[in-house]
Amino acid sequence: MTRTPVKQKAKQFAKLLRKENPDYNYIRELFRNLRKELEISAVKGNKKLPYVPTEEEIRKYYDAVWQSRNMKNVMIIKTLLYTGVRVSEFIGITINDVDFDRCQIRINNGKGKKDRIVPFPTPFKELLAVHADNTSKKGGTYLFESSWKKPYTDRGIRKILAHYSKEAGITQPISPHKLRHFLFTWLKKQGIEDALIQPYSGHESRKSLEIYSKLAISDVQNEYDNIIKKFPI
Repeated sequence: MTRTPVKQKAKQFAKLLRKENPDYNYIRELFRNLRKELEISAVKGNKKLPYVPTEEEIRKYYDAVWQSRNMKNVMIIKTLLYTGVRVSEFIGITINDVDFDRCQIRINNGKGKKDRIVPFPTPFKELLAVHADNTSKKGGTYLFESSWKKPYTDRGIRKILAHYSKEAGITQPISPHKLRHFLFTWLKKQGIEDALIQPYSGHESRKSLEIYSKLAISDVQNEYDNIIKKFPI
């Protein structure tokens, strides 16, 4: 069977549809119904659980960071750990986005072009305030800036984190997203409800947080084994 090349077929479709002035939702529904008419099932990728560092690995990792005595890097990694922000959001945080009285950081134009507020621990505010003040006195605008007084790039932050992965001898390199996964998994293990984590994490829905529930389940296996002994049958 000879098939029409995809680009050629797309042009034919476009010619038919142009007078309809279709938008994205119209096109999506059109192809959903086409699959139904042609009895074609949508291809679903396998959803794999992301790797999440253990508490022991995080302690080992942070020890390597602390031993470096590079206080800027210490602050970068602590801020990522405490807030769980995405690296693309992290590099855009300005000093003015930080509310030191309320211990909150405003994330502007996060994923989905949405703004949100993320908290950080009260004991951390003094260190963060000193860092922000030093950056401001040097003429900085962003909370974290490189030696060239410019905001860090995504690649720059990843490079810093990867360096300490090697220093700590961790086989699975620590990335900003793994720190994010660790935080939300840890919060779930502490019994924090999805309703509280969702607006903080920037996920579109609570369903997106189900992954953290699955990740936390494996860590309570020992507790389950102990309590199941009391099961009535």
